[in-house]
Amino acid sequence: MTRRSVTRTYPIDRIRAEFPILGTTMRGKPLVYLDNGATSLKPQVVIDAELDYLTRISASIHRGVYQLSEEATVKFDEARASVRQFINAGDDGEVVFTKGATESSNIVAFGWGRKFLKAGDEIVTTELEHHANLIPWQQVAAATGAKLRFVPLDPAGRVSPESVQSAVTERTRLVAITGMSNVTGYMPPLRETAEIAHRNGAVIVVDGPQLVSHHPVDVQSLGCDFLTFSAHKMCGPTGVGALYGRRDLLEAMDPLLYGGDMIVRVGKESATFKGVPDKFETGTPNISGVLGFGAAVNYLRSIGMEAIADHERELLAYAARRVGEVPGVTLYGPMAERGVAAGGVDPGGILSFNLGEIHPHDVGAVLDGEGVAVRTGFHCAQPMMQFLGVPGTVRASFYLYNTLEDIDRLVNALHKTLEVFS
Repeated sequence: MTRRSVTRTYPIDRIRAEFPILGTTMRGKPLVYLDNGATSLKPQVVIDAELDYLTRISASIHRGVYQLSEEATVKFDEARASVRQFINAGDDGEVVFTKGATESSNIVAFGWGRKFLKAGDEIVTTELEHHANLIPWQQVAAATGAKLRFVPLDPAGRVSPESVQSAVTERTRLVAITGMSNVTGYMPPLRETAEIAHRNGAVIVVDGPQLVSHHPVDVQSLGCDFLTFSAHKMCGPTGVGALYGRRDLLEAMDPLLYGGDMIVRVGKESATFKGVPDKFETGTPNISGVLGFGAAVNYLRSIGMEAIADHERELLAYAARRVGEVPGVTLYGPMAERGVAAGGVDPGGILSFNLGEIHPHDVGAVLDGEGVAVRTGFHCAQPMMQFLGVPGTVRASFYLYNTLEDIDRLVNALHKTLEVFS
């Protein structure tokens, strides 16, 4: 069946055919997957990359002089180069493979924050943050005596360069900010925020799982000092991700973990460590996951991140209009103003809403019965829920394989929810 795409040139049928799970059902209904903010589906090329390693190579990296180990090492290094190119990092040493964005944040918090922050220093962040970009800094503040400050949000949950400027002072040493809210899809002004941070002698950490998955990212253009992201939100495997860091900052940091494969020499009472990125990658890594990660970024590049972002932008506009017409719906964030680019912002493909007084979990349960997968709850962002004044929301999040029909199915399921609870 030919599906309605938002443009005639976007190859939606071909893309959907490359994701095996989209041909399956949920609760006996054709699957509509709208939980991409939590994790994305996997194309066949990613599945094949992992399967090829597991069935044909299955050797460790860096340690063997035999063919299988050498091939695994080459593929591992090629995956790092692919990730570096994807975000335009300066060199391969600036890309550290991790278990995901959460571990990446903790590496920066431990290796940079605990090492260099002291009592009286300030950490500036926002109420938009995922817990993974807030709790590590809470812990750093508690351990070092540094103080947390929050950038004021406007009523729609946005920040401006002026509000960032009001929060950043000469005592600010670090700014930690999301690249794209996992609750509302709002994208803060990162380049301006980085400029403000740097003018005040601070470094900037961008929490990037949502941003990197859905939009073109150039770390050199953004001016960020650190960027965290996860493979599983961008068509890759779970349990693997990356930390981008400026080489000079990474070189000055301490590793979070110590052990094998990150050392040069070990004596009975001391050891010397490799340079970046190796000193942060102790132990045997998730090799199959890294190879899948490399396949995922190459797959996304083959489609084009600009094309994906344009596709999601149009899906979001359609969804905001259709869902906003359902009786009793309340939209949250910039899309509550009924327009992509409302208020001068360009939200990513996330729509958070509630349906009257029906609990989000109840809405999600009815949608599940209709074959529609969404996320409900506080989305690992409780300060944002407190800002919005709700215990949780229903979140529909879109990706490169979603269609207008998916949104129609969502809307029909919301009407079914109203019938069930009427």
